[in-house]
Amino acid sequence: MTRRSTKLFKAALSALHYSGADGLIAPFTAGNGVILMLHQVTPDAPQDFEPNRILKVTPDFLDSVIVQVRAAGFDIISMDDVPERIKGSQSGKPFAVFTLDDGYKDNREHAYPVFKRQGVPFTIYVASDFADGIGDLWWLSIEEAIRRLPAVTLEMDSVRRHFDLTTVEQKDAAFEVIYWWLRTLPENIARAVTHRLAREAEFDPNAFCRNLVMDWQEIKALAEDPLVTIGSHTCTHLALAKLSEAEVRREISDSIQRIEAELGRPCRHFSYPYGCDKSAGEREFAIARELGVTTAVTTRKGMLHASQASELWSLPRLSLNGDFQDARYVKVLLSGAPFAFWNAVQRFGPHREGPSQSY
Repeated sequence: MTRRSTKLFKAALSALHYSGADGLIAPFTAGNGVILMLHQVTPDAPQDFEPNRILKVTPDFLDSVIVQVRAAGFDIISMDDVPERIKGSQSGKPFAVFTLDDGYKDNREHAYPVFKRQGVPFTIYVASDFADGIGDLWWLSIEEAIRRLPAVTLEMDSVRRHFDLTTVEQKDAAFEVIYWWLRTLPENIARAVTHRLAREAEFDPNAFCRNLVMDWQEIKALAEDPLVTIGSHTCTHLALAKLSEAEVRREISDSIQRIEAELGRPCRHFSYPYGCDKSAGEREFAIARELGVTTAVTTRKGMLHASQASELWSLPRLSLNGDFQDARYVKVLLSGAPFAFWNAVQRFGPHREGPSQSY
Protein backbone atom coordinates (compact mmCIF):
# COMPACT_ATOMS: atom_id res chain seq x y z
CA MET A 1 0.00 0.00 0.00
CA THR A 2 1.06 3.58 -0.57
CA ARG A 3 1.14 5.88 2.44
CA ARG A 4 -2.04 7.56 1.19
CA SER A 5 -3.95 4.29 0.77
CA THR A 6 -2.73 3.17 4.20
CA LYS A 7 -4.21 6.31 5.75
CA LEU A 8 -7.50 5.75 3.94
CA PHE A 9 -7.71 2.12 5.05
CA LYS A 10 -6.92 3.08 8.63
CA ALA A 11 -9.69 5.65 8.51
CA ALA A 12 -12.13 3.04 7.24
CA LEU A 13 -11.14 0.58 9.97
CA SER A 14 -11.47 3.28 12.61
CA ALA A 15 -14.92 4.20 11.32
CA LEU A 16 -16.06 0.59 11.59
CA HIS A 17 -14.62 0.39 15.09
CA TYR A 18 -16.06 3.59 16.52
CA SER A 19 -19.46 3.12 14.85
CA GLY A 20 -19.74 -0.41 16.17
CA ALA A 21 -20.63 -1.60 12.67
CA ASP A 22 -18.00 -4.33 12.78
CA GLY A 23 -19.74 -5.92 15.76
CA LEU A 24 -23.11 -5.83 14.02
CA ILE A 25 -21.72 -7.38 10.85
CA ALA A 26 -19.45 -9.95 12.53
CA PRO A 27 -22.10 -12.72 12.93
CA PHE A 28 -22.41 -12.76 9.14
CA THR A 29 -18.75 -12.28 8.16
CA ALA A 30 -16.49 -13.77 10.88
CA GLY A 31 -16.74 -17.39 9.72
CA ASN A 32 -15.29 -20.36 11.59
CA GLY A 33 -11.74 -19.11 11.95
CA VAL A 34 -8.79 -17.15 10.65
CA ILE A 35 -5.18 -17.78 9.67
CA LEU A 36 -2.97 -14.90 10.75
CA MET A 37 0.07 -14.09 8.59
CA LEU A 38 3.33 -12.55 9.77
CA HIS A 39 6.83 -12.25 8.38
CA GLN A 40 9.36 -10.51 10.63
CA VAL A 41 9.00 -9.87 14.36
CA THR A 42 11.51 -7.36 15.70
CA PRO A 43 11.68 -4.59 18.31
CA ASP A 44 13.66 -2.38 15.90
CA ALA A 45 12.09 0.98 15.12
CA PRO A 46 11.26 1.52 11.42
CA GLN A 47 13.65 3.63 9.37
CA ASP A 48 12.59 6.72 7.43
CA PHE A 49 12.93 4.79 4.18
CA GLU A 50 11.62 1.28 4.73
CA PRO A 51 8.89 0.30 2.26
CA ASN A 52 9.00 -3.28 3.54
CA ARG A 53 8.19 -2.09 7.07
CA ILE A 54 4.72 -3.55 6.50
CA LEU A 55 6.33 -6.99 6.91
CA LYS A 56 7.51 -6.21 10.45
CA VAL A 57 5.66 -6.17 13.76
CA THR A 58 7.05 -5.82 17.26
CA PRO A 59 7.12 -8.63 19.85
CA ASP A 60 4.90 -6.48 22.09
CA PHE A 61 2.31 -6.17 19.34
CA LEU A 62 2.40 -9.92 18.69
CA ASP A 63 1.90 -10.53 22.41
CA SER A 64 -1.05 -8.14 22.51
CA VAL A 65 -2.66 -9.80 19.46
CA ILE A 66 -2.49 -13.21 21.14
CA VAL A 67 -4.20 -11.77 24.23
CA GLN A 68 -6.79 -10.01 22.07
CA VAL A 69 -7.53 -13.10 19.97
CA ARG A 70 -8.14 -15.18 23.07
CA ALA A 71 -10.25 -12.46 24.67
CA ALA A 72 -12.38 -12.39 21.52
CA GLY A 73 -13.22 -16.06 22.08
CA PHE A 74 -10.90 -17.72 19.56
CA ASP A 75 -9.21 -21.04 20.19
CA ILE A 76 -5.59 -20.87 18.99
CA ILE A 77 -4.74 -24.08 17.15
CA SER A 78 -2.04 -25.53 14.91
CA MET A 79 -2.27 -25.94 11.13
CA ASP A 80 -2.63 -29.69 11.69
CA ASP A 81 -6.05 -29.06 13.27
CA VAL A 82 -7.41 -26.76 10.55
CA PRO A 83 -8.94 -29.40 8.22
CA GLU A 84 -11.25 -30.60 10.99
CA ARG A 85 -11.95 -27.30 12.70
CA ILE A 86 -12.77 -25.44 9.49
CA LYS A 87 -15.92 -27.55 9.23
CA GLY A 88 -17.25 -25.92 12.39
CA SER A 89 -16.78 -26.51 16.10
CA GLN A 90 -19.50 -28.09 18.20
CA SER A 91 -18.60 -25.58 20.90
CA GLY A 92 -19.33 -22.78 18.48
CA LYS A 93 -15.94 -21.18 19.14
CA PRO A 94 -13.94 -19.82 16.20
CA PHE A 95 -10.26 -20.64 15.83
CA ALA A 96 -7.10 -18.73 14.96
CA VAL A 97 -3.78 -19.95 13.56
CA PHE A 98 -0.50 -18.04 13.62
CA THR A 99 1.80 -18.43 10.59
CA LEU A 100 5.08 -16.78 9.56
CA ASP A 101 6.58 -16.79 6.07
CA ASP A 102 10.24 -17.08 4.93
CA GLY A 103 11.94 -18.25 8.15
CA TYR A 104 13.63 -15.10 9.43
CA LYS A 105 16.10 -15.32 12.31
CA ASP A 106 13.96 -12.89 14.26
CA ASN A 107 11.19 -15.50 14.31
CA ARG A 108 13.43 -17.53 16.59
CA GLU A 109 14.90 -14.61 18.52
CA HIS A 110 11.79 -12.49 19.10
CA ALA A 111 8.59 -14.29 18.03
CA TYR A 112 9.32 -17.70 19.55
CA PRO A 113 9.73 -16.40 23.13
CA VAL A 114 6.30 -14.73 22.87
CA PHE A 115 4.61 -17.85 21.51
CA LYS A 116 6.39 -20.03 24.10
CA ARG A 117 5.37 -17.82 27.01
CA GLN A 118 1.77 -17.79 25.81
CA GLY A 119 1.73 -21.51 24.97
CA VAL A 120 0.70 -20.79 21.38
CA PRO A 121 1.38 -23.18 18.47
CA PHE A 122 2.59 -21.61 15.23
CA THR A 123 3.83 -22.51 11.76
CA ILE A 124 6.89 -21.18 9.94
CA TYR A 125 7.02 -21.67 6.17
CA VAL A 126 10.64 -21.91 4.99
CA ALA A 127 12.14 -21.76 1.50
CA SER A 128 14.78 -24.48 1.36
CA ASP A 129 17.24 -22.37 -0.67
CA PHE A 130 17.05 -19.70 2.05
CA ALA A 131 18.00 -22.27 4.69
CA ASP A 132 20.80 -23.49 2.38
CA GLY A 133 22.28 -19.99 2.36
CA ILE A 134 21.74 -19.41 -1.36
CA GLY A 135 18.42 -17.58 -1.24
CA ASP A 136 17.47 -14.18 -2.56
CA LEU A 137 15.18 -11.89 -0.57
CA TRP A 138 14.94 -9.69 -3.62
CA TRP A 139 12.31 -7.29 -2.27
CA LEU A 140 14.59 -6.51 0.67
CA SER A 141 17.64 -6.35 -1.62
CA ILE A 142 15.91 -3.76 -3.78
CA GLU A 143 15.12 -1.74 -0.68
CA GLU A 144 18.72 -1.98 0.52
CA ALA A 145 20.11 -0.98 -2.89
CA ILE A 146 17.83 2.06 -3.10
CA ARG A 147 18.75 2.99 0.46
CA ARG A 148 22.47 2.96 -0.37
CA LEU A 149 22.54 4.38 -3.90
CA PRO A 150 22.34 8.09 -4.83
CA ALA A 151 20.65 7.27 -8.15
CA VAL A 152 19.53 4.34 -10.31
CA THR A 153 19.15 4.02 -14.08
CA LEU A 154 17.26 1.09 -15.58
CA GLU A 155 16.06 -0.01 -18.99
CA MET A 156 12.39 -0.61 -18.27
CA ASP A 157 10.16 -1.94 -21.06
CA SER A 158 12.52 -0.50 -23.69
CA VAL A 159 12.53 2.90 -21.96
CA ARG A 160 15.58 4.21 -20.11
CA ARG A 161 14.43 5.44 -16.69
CA HIS A 162 16.58 7.44 -14.28
CA PHE A 163 15.70 7.75 -10.59
CA ASP A 164 17.31 10.31 -8.31
CA LEU A 165 17.48 8.89 -4.80
CA THR A 166 18.40 11.93 -2.75
CA THR A 167 15.31 12.18 -0.55
CA VAL A 168 13.12 9.66 1.24
CA GLU A 169 10.22 10.65 -0.99
CA GLN A 170 12.29 9.93 -4.11
CA LYS A 171 13.38 6.58 -2.71
CA ASP A 172 9.78 5.63 -1.86
CA ALA A 173 8.61 6.57 -5.33
CA ALA A 174 11.45 4.67 -7.01
CA PHE A 175 10.81 1.54 -4.95
CA GLU A 176 7.12 1.57 -5.86
CA VAL A 177 7.85 1.79 -9.59
CA ILE A 178 10.75 -0.68 -9.64
CA TYR A 179 9.04 -3.21 -7.37
CA TRP A 180 5.87 -3.44 -9.48
CA TRP A 181 7.84 -3.49 -12.73
CA LEU A 182 9.89 -6.43 -11.46
CA ARG A 183 6.70 -8.26 -10.53
CA THR A 184 5.68 -8.22 -14.22
CA LEU A 185 8.94 -9.75 -15.47
CA PRO A 186 9.95 -13.40 -15.86
CA GLU A 187 11.57 -14.47 -12.60
CA ASN A 188 15.07 -15.00 -14.01
CA ILE A 189 15.12 -11.52 -15.55
CA ALA A 190 13.77 -9.90 -12.39
CA ARG A 191 16.45 -11.59 -10.28
CA ALA A 192 19.16 -10.46 -12.70
CA VAL A 193 18.03 -6.86 -12.27
CA THR A 194 18.06 -7.27 -8.49
CA HIS A 195 21.58 -8.72 -8.54
CA ARG A 196 22.81 -5.90 -10.75
CA LEU A 197 21.49 -3.27 -8.34
CA ALA A 198 23.03 -5.14 -5.41
CA ARG A 199 26.42 -5.10 -7.17
CA GLU A 200 26.09 -1.36 -7.78
CA ALA A 201 25.26 -0.90 -4.10
CA GLU A 202 28.24 -3.13 -3.19
CA PHE A 203 26.61 -5.97 -1.28
CA ASP A 204 26.10 -9.70 -1.91
CA PRO A 205 22.36 -10.54 -2.05
CA ASN A 206 22.98 -14.15 -0.96
CA ALA A 207 25.00 -13.03 2.07
CA PHE A 208 22.32 -10.43 2.74
CA CYS A 209 19.75 -13.24 2.84
CA ARG A 210 21.93 -15.45 5.05
CA ASN A 211 22.17 -12.67 7.62
CA LEU A 212 18.37 -12.47 7.86
CA VAL A 213 17.06 -16.04 7.65
CA MET A 214 17.58 -19.17 9.71
CA ASP A 215 19.87 -21.95 8.54
CA TRP A 216 18.99 -25.62 8.95
CA GLN A 217 20.67 -25.91 12.32
CA GLU A 218 18.58 -23.06 13.69
CA ILE A 219 15.39 -24.44 12.12
CA LYS A 220 16.05 -27.90 13.57
CA ALA A 221 16.60 -26.51 17.05
CA LEU A 222 13.37 -24.52 16.87
CA ALA A 223 11.39 -27.45 15.46
CA GLU A 224 12.20 -29.57 18.51
CA ASP A 225 9.47 -27.68 20.36
CA PRO A 226 6.02 -29.30 19.82
CA LEU A 227 4.54 -25.82 19.46
CA VAL A 228 6.47 -25.34 16.21
CA THR A 229 5.39 -26.64 12.81
CA ILE A 230 7.68 -26.20 9.81
CA GLY A 231 5.98 -25.89 6.43
CA SER A 232 7.29 -25.42 2.90
CA HIS A 233 7.55 -22.12 1.03
CA THR A 234 9.12 -23.70 -2.13
CA CYS A 235 12.83 -23.96 -2.85
CA THR A 236 13.56 -20.57 -4.41
CA HIS A 237 10.55 -18.37 -3.57
CA LEU A 238 9.47 -17.88 -7.18
CA ALA A 239 5.99 -16.87 -8.34
CA LEU A 240 4.71 -20.31 -9.28
CA ALA A 241 2.16 -19.07 -11.81
CA LYS A 242 5.08 -17.88 -13.99
CA LEU A 243 6.65 -21.35 -14.11
CA SER A 244 5.96 -24.47 -16.15
CA GLU A 245 3.94 -27.25 -14.54
CA ALA A 246 7.07 -29.37 -14.16
CA GLU A 247 8.89 -26.50 -12.46
CA VAL A 248 5.99 -25.95 -10.06
CA ARG A 249 6.01 -29.58 -9.09
CA ARG A 250 9.75 -29.49 -8.45
CA GLU A 251 9.54 -26.31 -6.39
CA ILE A 252 6.93 -27.83 -4.11
CA SER A 253 8.03 -31.47 -3.94
CA ASP A 254 11.79 -30.82 -3.68
CA SER A 255 11.33 -28.30 -0.88
CA ILE A 256 9.08 -30.67 1.06
CA GLN A 257 11.52 -33.55 0.61
CA ARG A 258 14.42 -31.36 1.75
CA ILE A 259 12.57 -30.21 4.86
CA GLU A 260 11.57 -33.79 5.71
CA ALA A 261 15.15 -34.99 5.24
CA GLU A 262 16.56 -32.22 7.44
CA LEU A 263 13.97 -32.51 10.22
CA GLY A 264 13.22 -36.22 10.07
CA ARG A 265 9.45 -35.73 10.11
CA PRO A 266 6.63 -35.16 7.62
CA CYS A 267 6.11 -31.70 6.11
CA ARG A 268 2.37 -31.37 5.52
CA HIS A 269 1.76 -27.65 5.04
CA PHE A 270 2.65 -25.22 2.26
CA SER A 271 2.61 -21.46 1.58
CA TYR A 272 2.59 -20.02 -1.95
CA PRO A 273 5.27 -17.34 -2.48
CA TYR A 274 3.56 -13.94 -2.89
CA GLY A 275 0.27 -15.82 -2.71
CA CYS A 276 -1.85 -13.34 -4.70
CA ASP A 277 -4.08 -14.40 -7.58
CA LYS A 278 -1.36 -13.55 -10.13
CA SER A 279 1.21 -15.76 -8.37
CA ALA A 280 -0.84 -18.84 -7.57
CA GLY A 281 -4.09 -20.07 -9.08
CA GLU A 282 -6.12 -23.17 -9.81
CA ARG A 283 -3.22 -24.98 -11.49
CA GLU A 284 -0.97 -24.48 -8.46
CA PHE A 285 -3.74 -25.42 -6.02
CA ALA A 286 -4.36 -28.66 -7.92
CA ILE A 287 -0.65 -29.53 -7.97
CA ALA A 288 -0.29 -28.94 -4.22
CA ARG A 289 -3.26 -31.23 -3.64
CA GLU A 290 -1.91 -33.93 -5.97
CA LEU A 291 1.44 -33.85 -4.18
CA GLY A 292 -0.27 -34.72 -0.91
CA VAL A 293 -0.05 -31.36 0.85
CA THR A 294 -2.57 -31.22 3.71
CA THR A 295 -3.10 -27.43 3.61
CA ALA A 296 -1.77 -24.61 1.47
CA VAL A 297 -2.15 -20.92 2.27
CA THR A 298 -2.30 -17.86 0.06
CA THR A 299 -2.10 -14.15 0.88
CA ARG A 300 -5.64 -13.55 -0.36
CA LYS A 301 -7.64 -11.70 2.24
CA GLY A 302 -10.38 -13.39 4.20
CA MET A 303 -11.72 -15.45 7.05
CA LEU A 304 -12.27 -19.21 6.95
CA HIS A 305 -15.72 -20.68 6.36
CA ALA A 306 -17.11 -24.20 6.37
CA SER A 307 -17.42 -24.11 2.59
CA GLN A 308 -13.61 -24.06 2.39
CA ALA A 309 -13.29 -27.50 3.95
CA SER A 310 -12.98 -28.77 0.37
CA GLU A 311 -10.61 -25.95 -0.61
CA LEU A 312 -7.74 -26.59 1.80
CA TRP A 313 -5.16 -25.80 -0.88
CA SER A 314 -6.20 -22.16 -1.38
CA LEU A 315 -6.78 -20.86 2.13
CA PRO A 316 -6.89 -17.08 2.71
CA ARG A 317 -5.10 -15.29 5.55
CA LEU A 318 -5.30 -12.10 7.56
CA SER A 319 -2.06 -10.10 7.42
CA LEU A 320 -0.75 -8.64 10.67
CA ASN A 321 0.68 -5.61 8.92
CA GLY A 322 3.39 -3.42 10.40
CA ASP A 323 1.43 -0.28 9.51
CA PHE A 324 -1.62 -1.48 11.47
CA GLN A 325 -0.22 -2.29 14.90
CA ASP A 326 -3.26 -1.12 16.83
CA ALA A 327 -5.84 -3.12 18.80
CA ARG A 328 -8.68 -1.24 17.09
CA TYR A 329 -7.61 -2.43 13.66
CA VAL A 330 -7.13 -6.02 14.83
CA LYS A 331 -10.61 -6.03 16.37
CA VAL A 332 -12.24 -4.89 13.14
CA LEU A 333 -10.19 -7.27 10.98
CA LEU A 334 -11.16 -10.24 13.17
CA SER A 335 -14.80 -9.44 12.49
CA GLY A 336 -14.26 -10.25 8.82
CA ALA A 337 -16.21 -7.13 7.82
CA PRO A 338 -13.41 -5.42 5.81
CA PHE A 339 -12.80 -8.58 3.77
CA ALA A 340 -16.46 -9.06 2.96
CA PHE A 341 -16.52 -5.47 1.70
CA TRP A 342 -13.20 -5.87 -0.17
CA ASN A 343 -14.34 -9.04 -1.94
CA ALA A 344 -17.57 -7.35 -2.98
CA VAL A 345 -15.63 -4.42 -4.44
CA GLN A 346 -13.35 -6.73 -6.44
CA ARG A 347 -16.31 -8.13 -8.38
CA PHE A 348 -16.71 -4.77 -10.11
CA GLY A 349 -13.25 -4.39 -11.60
CA PRO A 350 -9.56 -5.33 -11.67
CA HIS A 351 -7.34 -4.64 -8.70
CA ARG A 352 -3.71 -4.67 -7.74
CA GLU A 353 -2.43 -6.38 -4.65
CA GLY A 354 -0.45 -4.18 -2.29
CA PRO A 355 2.96 -5.26 -1.01
CA SER A 356 1.38 -6.12 2.35
CA GLN A 357 -0.17 -9.16 0.66
CA SER A 358 2.60 -10.02 -1.75
CA TYR A 359 5.31 -12.00 -0.01
